[in-house]
Amino acid sequence: MNEASATTATRLLATVAALVREMRPGAPPDVGLDASLDADLGLDSLARVELVLRLEKEFVVALPEHALASSETPRDLLRFLLAGSTHGARAADASIASLVQGDGIRPPTHVGSLTEALAHHVERQPDRLSVHLYEDGAEYPITYRLLWEGALRFAAGLADAGLRPGERVAIMLPTGRDYLFTFYGAMLAGGVPVPLYPPARLAAIEDHMTRHVGILANAEASLLVTVPEAKQLGYLLRARVASLRRVLMPGDIDQAGASIAPIHGRPGDLAFLQYTSGSTGQPKGVILTHANLLANVRACGIALRAREDDVFVSWLPLYHDMGLIGGCFATMFHGFPTVLMSPLAFLVKPSEWMRAIHRHRGTISGGPNFCFELCLRRIADDEMAGLDLSSWRYAFNGAEPIGAGTMSAFSERFARWGLPRHAMAPVYGLAESTVGLAASTPGAPIRVDAIDRDAFARTGEAVPAAADAPSPLCVVGCGQVFVGHDVRVIDAAGVELGDRHEGALQFRGPSATSGYFRNPEATRRLLDGEWVRTGDRAYLADGTLFITGRDKDIIIRGGRNISPYELEQAIGDNAAIRRGCVAVFAVPDPAAGTERVVVLAELRDRNATNDDGLKHAINALAVRLIGSPVDEIVLAPPGAVPKTSSGKIRRAAARELYERGATSMSRQPVWLQVARLSAAAAMPQLRRALQSLSGALFALRARFVVAVLAPPVVLAALLVPGRPCRAVGRALARVAFRWCGIPVIASGLDQVPSDGGIVLAANHTSYLDALVLLSVLDDRGFVFVAKRELGASVLVRRIAAGFGVMFVERFDVARSVEHADELAAAAGRGVPLVVFPEGTFARRAGLTAFRSGAFVAAARAGVPVVPVALRGARSVLRDGTWWLRRGAIRVIFDAPIAARGSDWAAAIALRDDVRAVILRHCGEPDLLPSTTPAETEPA
Repeated sequence: MNEASATTATRLLATVAALVREMRPGAPPDVGLDASLDADLGLDSLARVELVLRLEKEFVVALPEHALASSETPRDLLRFLLAGSTHGARAADASIASLVQGDGIRPPTHVGSLTEALAHHVERQPDRLSVHLYEDGAEYPITYRLLWEGALRFAAGLADAGLRPGERVAIMLPTGRDYLFTFYGAMLAGGVPVPLYPPARLAAIEDHMTRHVGILANAEASLLVTVPEAKQLGYLLRARVASLRRVLMPGDIDQAGASIAPIHGRPGDLAFLQYTSGSTGQPKGVILTHANLLANVRACGIALRAREDDVFVSWLPLYHDMGLIGGCFATMFHGFPTVLMSPLAFLVKPSEWMRAIHRHRGTISGGPNFCFELCLRRIADDEMAGLDLSSWRYAFNGAEPIGAGTMSAFSERFARWGLPRHAMAPVYGLAESTVGLAASTPGAPIRVDAIDRDAFARTGEAVPAAADAPSPLCVVGCGQVFVGHDVRVIDAAGVELGDRHEGALQFRGPSATSGYFRNPEATRRLLDGEWVRTGDRAYLADGTLFITGRDKDIIIRGGRNISPYELEQAIGDNAAIRRGCVAVFAVPDPAAGTERVVVLAELRDRNATNDDGLKHAINALAVRLIGSPVDEIVLAPPGAVPKTSSGKIRRAAARELYERGATSMSRQPVWLQVARLSAAAAMPQLRRALQSLSGALFALRARFVVAVLAPPVVLAALLVPGRPCRAVGRALARVAFRWCGIPVIASGLDQVPSDGGIVLAANHTSYLDALVLLSVLDDRGFVFVAKRELGASVLVRRIAAGFGVMFVERFDVARSVEHADELAAAAGRGVPLVVFPEGTFARRAGLTAFRSGAFVAAARAGVPVVPVALRGARSVLRDGTWWLRRGAIRVIFDAPIAARGSDWAAAIALRDDVRAVILRHCGEPDLLPSTTPAETEPA
């Protein structure tokens, strides 16, 4: 690479980065030569025109006209710059070919598998730290080179042991070098790793073996790699699993000096099998391809705003998806190091976690809710002496129900040692979505929704509780759904629900599994067309996901849905009960035709006897929280409550234990249960059925209204175009919303100037947006501006012409410039314009990037822009469906904002000012990355 080419490339990237920082203040992306100007850098057509003008000024050249239209990346622009300063295009291409893509630290953008991502970093930054491992009292820094070489050695050993491409390799090892080398080695040998957790204690060996027989048999594993201490268990498994040919120790496959040609999987190939914990019956192997993995780690990086200076500190076990994918794969892909410590070290002394964050200046770390509880209970103040947690910018909490009190208490207490104010971040994920699906915005306050407990139990609607409510139900928001993914909440009939209505949560996206390995029946139950059932119950509110419980754990009591988690937490607060060791579940009672609620709780004192006073206290809690006492309370010794490998309560296993009669108790008489429940059961169940029917009738009525009113609108557009057509459309839009029962509430209309040129800029949420604005605006001749693609249909184009719609180009650069000039001329003539600067909308709630055209036009014409915020339309009619749902729509008009000049900088400043106002009013999250997110108060 000659020096002149490198200098030109550096100056080019600096110019691009400067413009991008203007377009997206607060979050300058990592600009590389192969970044997409549009998709990656957010430069729309007019911004690219500005970029070319700046490049011509910077390099004192005149770029050809087709440079603008044909350039998709900075590398394309560099080719034109070099062609103009060397001996022609061929020399330019030769210089381009010698440039190394990016700086080596940027995440790989064009790899098809996880091992290709590892190879990318080995090639570009071999000596950069990948993993800092704490193992058996020693420390092992592992660079990308060492990780690659160790994985290749183990790959060669696995191949020599008979592993064939596509075969499954079970890995039953603790966190350590052997685990990492075996896992990546299995992939490089063409195998499919299957993580298993090693036995924690001999007392559980029978249950442990039984569980893994099912996993190994289902996976048809050929090899098992385990620790020497588990050798006997390994051979027992081999005797019961026909496919298992060999049981190996890490030393058996660590072949120093051996070489093997690495096998990189293709995007659609099976990468590894993540088995569920088995807490709800037979474990199921989640199929995860390389495409799933890469999509999820990319989305995680976007959600967490990953930086090259990040450090991930993890105590999470590598056989758990949060520890393996979140703690290893994601950091390896994004090119920053992870610090791995033993889960046992954390459990024995939680302050070691804090010490690792302090020592390594960890920026990202977390775990399930119980780990934060453990820190609160087990870390003494003197253990924190000298520690500084100020680097910890993202403390994620997920994998189990999240306690608002836990997060608040953790934040308050550890703030004394520098924990940033809003570091705590609730997240949500599941193995069927690879690992993550939603995450809170870094640096944003936790959103806790306080809702009316009784209304939620009766109707499933998350109605905000009154300020003086004595005992509201507090639900923690898990943030926003990952980029490129989508969720929906449906009722029992499969109808999608609107905001603040609880139902079954489903998702779709590139991280979604295709099903369970060799288990078609479970796969059938998992998939609902293109949607994946999560098994969780949830509701959405302003783009935030709120998880309320699991379908299979829900207890139906008197027609009410009761989640066991809150009662378990409350019982665990009793000093006589072991916290985190309470299981609340329902068992069928055929005689009563209902379910009985059972509490299984571990006593702190092994020698304590059943205490009637303690049972009375538990029932008092139940009455307060669920409205009635439980049917059975079993007080058991420590260790009685079954849990998963990650510490979750296995309610199904607890239920099985109870039903086998492993603990003795006397059942309450049937007549007493019937007397207590029969009066309350009928009406709530009937109410829910009527609500579902009412929703269907509402949607059908809305369709009927549209069918009746649409023909007059079409006729008006064709026969009386212009102002008469708009008058007819306005009147019918108002009638339509009134007949449908959808209130449209406008505020701030007095802010709109009564004459002169003006631009109304609104967020885009639904196909209803234009009708909503048409129904509330006066008869001034407002002209709507729409994307050119909507005019592809002849009929739509004719109707749009009747309403005076102006179509603009979004992608063709030359035509975008022409249309911006046309908008400026129209605004200058006094034509009031209505624009949706986002350009399009999606199901996912949130304010996206604004295109610059309308603001350039307003600045040139010298007319003000009125910010308009739309709320509720997305919930009433989501993208991808024509099934309307109940809900109110609000339209908030704010004060006009004038540009402070007519140049590019003034137009971009105007755009940012307008967007900030709309963001404040629209009630949806900001989907533009920013290093300093706006703080909003918790709900």
